[in-house]
Amino acid sequence: MYTVKTLKKVILIATVSATVVLAGCATRPESISASTIAYEKYMNLTCNQLAVARSDARTDLVEVSNKQNTKANWDFATVFFVLIPASQISGDYEAEVVKLKGTVEAIETAQIIKKCE
Repeated sequence: MYTVKTLKKVILIATVSATVVLAGCATRPESISASTIAYEKYMNLTCNQLAVARSDARTDLVEVSNKQNTKANWDFATVFFVLIPASQISGDYEAEVVKLKGTVEAIETAQIIKKCE
C-alpha cells in the first residue's frame, strides 16, 4: 500500500515533469505578442498602398499562424508519445508571427495617422 507521502511525491514529480515538457511546446499564435516595428517606415505610402500592404501582411500572418497552430497541435500529440515536443526538433514559426503582427500594427498606425479610410 502506498503512503500519503509517497503519493504526494509521485504527484509532485508528475506535475513538474508535465510542466517542463509542456513548456517546450510551440506557442499558440494568439498568445504571441507583436514586435515593435516603426510605423514611419510606411508613412511614404499612399492610403491605397497602405491598404494593399496591410492586406498582404494579414494574409501572410494568417498563413504563418496556421503553420504555428499545426506545430502546436503536433507538439500536443507527440509529447504524450515521446515526451518531446516535435517543434523542439523541427522548430516553429513564432518569430515570423511576431514580425508579421508587428508589421500589421505598424501599417495600421500609419493608416490612422494619415487618416486613411
